[in-house]
Amino acid sequence: MNSAIRLGNVTIESPDARLLGEFYATITAGRICFASDAWVTVRCPGGRLDFQTASGHRSPTWPDAQSSMQFHLDFEVEDLDAAEPHVLAAGATRYDEQPNSHCRVYADPAGHPFCLSTSDVVETLTR
Repeated sequence: MNSAIRLGNVTIESPDARLLGEFYATITAGRICFASDAWVTVRCPGGRLDFQTASGHRSPTWPDAQSSMQFHLDFEVEDLDAAEPHVLAAGATRYDEQPNSHCRVYADPAGHPFCLSTSDVVETLTR
Protein backbone atom coordinates (compact mmCIF):
# COMPACT_ATOMS: atom_id res chain seq x y z
CA MET A 1 0.00 0.00 0.00
CA ASN A 2 1.32 3.44 -0.93
CA SER A 3 0.87 6.02 1.84
CA ALA A 4 2.05 9.02 -0.22
CA ILE A 5 -0.06 12.12 0.22
CA ARG A 6 -0.22 14.70 -2.55
CA LEU A 7 -2.16 17.87 -2.91
CA GLY A 8 -5.15 17.47 -5.20
CA ASN A 9 -6.68 20.93 -5.13
CA VAL A 10 -7.42 23.96 -2.99
CA THR A 11 -11.03 24.84 -2.18
CA ILE A 12 -11.88 28.48 -1.52
CA GLU A 13 -15.10 29.75 0.04
CA SER A 14 -16.83 32.78 -1.38
CA PRO A 15 -20.26 34.39 -1.39
CA ASP A 16 -20.48 33.53 -5.13
CA ALA A 17 -18.59 30.44 -6.36
CA ARG A 18 -19.33 31.19 -10.03
CA LEU A 19 -18.00 34.74 -9.87
CA LEU A 20 -14.81 33.71 -8.11
CA GLY A 21 -14.28 30.69 -10.38
CA GLU A 22 -14.61 32.91 -13.44
CA PHE A 23 -12.09 35.37 -11.97
CA TYR A 24 -9.43 32.72 -11.33
CA ALA A 25 -10.06 31.02 -14.69
CA THR A 26 -9.46 34.39 -16.35
CA ILE A 27 -6.26 35.32 -14.54
CA THR A 28 -4.68 31.84 -14.82
CA ALA A 29 -5.81 31.08 -18.40
CA GLY A 30 -7.63 28.11 -16.89
CA ARG A 31 -10.99 26.67 -17.78
CA ILE A 32 -14.11 25.97 -15.77
CA CYS A 33 -14.76 22.23 -15.99
CA PHE A 34 -17.70 22.11 -13.56
CA ALA A 35 -20.07 24.82 -12.40
CA SER A 36 -23.17 25.02 -10.24
CA ASP A 37 -24.46 27.71 -7.89
CA ALA A 38 -22.77 25.89 -4.99
CA TRP A 39 -19.48 24.70 -6.56
CA VAL A 40 -17.09 25.58 -9.38
CA THR A 41 -13.97 23.69 -10.46
CA VAL A 42 -11.23 25.39 -12.48
CA ARG A 43 -8.42 23.47 -14.17
CA CYS A 44 -5.46 25.79 -14.52
CA PRO A 45 -1.77 25.47 -15.27
CA GLY A 46 -0.25 23.78 -12.23
CA GLY A 47 -3.40 22.22 -10.79
CA ARG A 48 -7.01 22.66 -9.83
CA LEU A 49 -8.87 25.28 -7.82
CA ASP A 50 -12.37 24.70 -6.43
CA PHE A 51 -14.79 27.34 -5.21
CA GLN A 52 -17.64 26.76 -2.79
CA THR A 53 -20.48 29.19 -2.16
CA ALA A 54 -20.66 30.09 1.53
CA SER A 55 -23.47 32.51 2.37
CA GLY A 56 -21.82 33.59 5.63
CA HIS A 57 -18.41 34.30 4.09
CA ARG A 58 -16.59 37.30 5.53
CA SER A 59 -13.64 38.69 3.65
CA PRO A 60 -10.33 38.94 5.51
CA THR A 61 -8.52 42.26 5.76
CA TRP A 62 -4.88 42.78 4.91
CA PRO A 63 -2.70 43.88 6.47
CA ASP A 64 -4.39 43.70 9.86
CA ALA A 65 -2.82 41.99 12.86
CA GLN A 66 -6.30 41.57 14.38
CA SER A 67 -7.76 39.79 11.36
CA SER A 68 -6.92 36.33 10.08
CA MET A 69 -5.89 36.25 6.42
CA GLN A 70 -7.18 32.63 6.36
CA PHE A 71 -4.92 31.73 3.40
CA HIS A 72 -3.55 33.30 0.26
CA LEU A 73 -2.50 32.05 -3.14
CA ASP A 74 0.83 32.92 -4.76
CA PHE A 75 1.11 33.01 -8.54
CA GLU A 76 4.46 33.14 -10.31
CA VAL A 77 4.89 35.72 -13.08
CA GLU A 78 7.83 36.85 -15.16
CA ASP A 79 6.95 40.55 -15.14
CA LEU A 80 4.91 42.20 -12.38
CA ASP A 81 4.19 45.30 -14.45
CA ALA A 82 2.88 43.22 -17.35
CA ALA A 83 0.72 40.93 -15.18
CA GLU A 84 -0.90 43.63 -13.06
CA PRO A 85 -3.27 45.08 -15.72
CA HIS A 86 -4.53 41.54 -16.44
CA VAL A 87 -5.60 40.83 -12.85
CA LEU A 88 -7.03 44.33 -12.37
CA ALA A 89 -9.12 44.03 -15.55
CA ALA A 90 -10.45 40.68 -14.30
CA GLY A 91 -11.68 42.30 -11.08
CA ALA A 92 -8.77 42.27 -8.60
CA THR A 93 -8.02 45.20 -6.32
CA ARG A 94 -4.43 46.15 -5.51
CA TYR A 95 -3.74 46.78 -1.84
CA ASP A 96 -2.13 50.12 -1.00
CA GLU A 97 0.46 48.53 1.28
CA GLN A 98 2.92 46.21 -0.47
CA PRO A 99 5.44 44.01 1.37
CA ASN A 100 8.44 44.20 -1.01
CA SER A 101 9.58 44.79 -4.59
CA HIS A 102 9.36 41.19 -5.86
CA CYS A 103 5.69 40.54 -5.17
CA ARG A 104 2.41 42.44 -5.23
CA VAL A 105 -0.64 41.72 -3.11
CA TYR A 106 -4.20 41.99 -4.44
CA ALA A 107 -7.69 41.07 -3.30
CA ASP A 108 -9.83 38.82 -5.48
CA PRO A 109 -13.52 39.75 -6.00
CA ALA A 110 -14.45 37.95 -2.73
CA GLY A 111 -11.75 39.80 -0.78
CA HIS A 112 -9.17 36.98 -0.48
CA PRO A 113 -5.59 38.24 -0.69
CA PHE A 114 -3.42 36.73 -3.42
CA CYS A 115 0.09 37.54 -4.63
CA LEU A 116 1.85 37.84 -7.93
CA SER A 117 5.54 37.06 -7.41
CA THR A 118 8.41 37.06 -9.83
CA SER A 119 9.49 33.51 -10.54
CA ASP A 120 13.22 34.22 -10.09
CA VAL A 121 12.61 35.18 -6.46
CA VAL A 122 10.41 32.13 -5.87
CA GLU A 123 13.17 29.85 -7.23
CA THR A 124 15.75 31.52 -4.98
CA LEU A 125 13.53 31.10 -1.91
CA THR A 126 12.88 27.41 -2.56
CA ARG A 127 16.50 26.35 -3.05
